[in-house]
Amino acid sequence: MEKKKFAVVLSGSGVYDGAEIHEATLTMLAIMESGAVYQCFAPDIPQHHVVNHITGQEMDETRNVLVESARIARGDIKPLSKFRANDYDALIFPGGFGAAKNLSTVAFDGSNARVNREVEYVIRQMLERQKPIGALCIAPAIVARVIQGVEVTIGNDTSTIDAIKKMGGKHVVTSHGQVVHDETYNVFTTPCYMLDATILDIRKDASLVVNEMMKKMVS
Repeated sequence: MEKKKFAVVLSGSGVYDGAEIHEATLTMLAIMESGAVYQCFAPDIPQHHVVNHITGQEMDETRNVLVESARIARGDIKPLSKFRANDYDALIFPGGFGAAKNLSTVAFDGSNARVNREVEYVIRQMLERQKPIGALCIAPAIVARVIQGVEVTIGNDTSTIDAIKKMGGKHVVTSHGQVVHDETYNVFTTPCYMLDATILDIRKDASLVVNEMMKKMVS
């Protein structure tokens, strides 16, 4: 039997300006442990900015989201423009500020955020086919901006919850070890580092969301 295929969309490399590395890596591990396989994607665009992960200060340089994401993918990555929904059984977004700065403008514009056109396109392509869409940490806010009325979780952060509600989304307060499944849109979300967490919490959340998605894949 052919293995199920996940498309993993990354947003750079590093929590403050890209994909959260623990979430991205443990998502890929969870996919493999579930018996599925994955392909990483990222938009070929400039990062919003570059942050020194020791000091938290912005650096005077530019980087590319696809090139930085390739660090996590060990070079095995494709531009998001090459994504074809018919080739994949599920789509998943790890978190990190890159999701809110590079894949969208949620970090700056809240409920008025814009979503990168390629990101919106791949979400809508999977939605049309009723294929599972997963999002971790802050990434559910992107999904809420694209899919009006979707039910998601980002844990219990009040400002982000307020933004999701203003977008027209529905929010469920959760803790670690919980996954929210919107059955109408086949969307799966879990809070990860939006809550205080250890890497063990992230492994649990990533594994749970991937396993729940596996149960709902189209045969």
